[in-house]
Amino acid sequence: MDKDQQKDKKIAVLIDADNVSDKYIKYIIDEISNHGTPTYKRIYGDWTKPQLASWKTVLLNYSISPIQQYSYTTGKNATDAALIIDAMDILYSHNVDGFCIVSSDSDFTKLASRLREAGMYVLGMGEKKTPTPFIAACEKFKYLEVLASVPTGTPVVENAKGEPVNNNKTGMVTKEELIEVIKNIINEISDEDGWAFLGELGSVLNKRYADFDTRNYGYSKLTPFVSSLKQFEIRSRKTNNPSVSLKYIRNKV
Repeated sequence: MDKDQQKDKKIAVLIDADNVSDKYIKYIIDEISNHGTPTYKRIYGDWTKPQLASWKTVLLNYSISPIQQYSYTTGKNATDAALIIDAMDILYSHNVDGFCIVSSDSDFTKLASRLREAGMYVLGMGEKKTPTPFIAACEKFKYLEVLASVPTGTPVVENAKGEPVNNNKTGMVTKEELIEVIKNIINEISDEDGWAFLGELGSVLNKRYADFDTRNYGYSKLTPFVSSLKQFEIRSRKTNNPSVSLKYIRNKV
């Protein structure tokens, strides 16, 4: 699927207000525009609770429909049940191509799996505390803290091991692990001279790790991120179009 087709995808955006702060909404909507067009935009919570009052202006500004769900029983999350029921209703309406589930709650793991079984594209968003099973159940997963950080083409502050300071998350693949994975992928997809198309490498990484995003490591694009690992050669090859060149990557000997 090319980028134009991808951005034409109709996506139902379902937000769990109990597990997401209103400060992230701009970044959520901006990121969804990279994956498709939001059609349904709904947020679920008990709006009689004072802690959700800060959402009022946000919902008006972004045309998000609040769905009221009273907490009938202590210890039971009625909001989750309402979101899940709505998701299945939308699925059977056949009006969307995918879903964006915004929550840091593992209770939506089964929902994400079921939607993908039905052929839906499932984009997850949540904080770094999100349990790994929910992340893995999504086709793609984005960390809200990363989306809200200032975009940069240079690395964030790192410790002696080359890891972002205060930016680690259990389940996020480390740079050390990525280096070995990238080396193996290059060996699998490269030509006889050891060169592999960088775009294909990125595609394989995205399929293997739902939460893979160069922004997690402080880089806006794949090329500068891979270059920072110091383990690979990168070369540009011209195409028939003078303004277009393709990037290729090879393991350093």
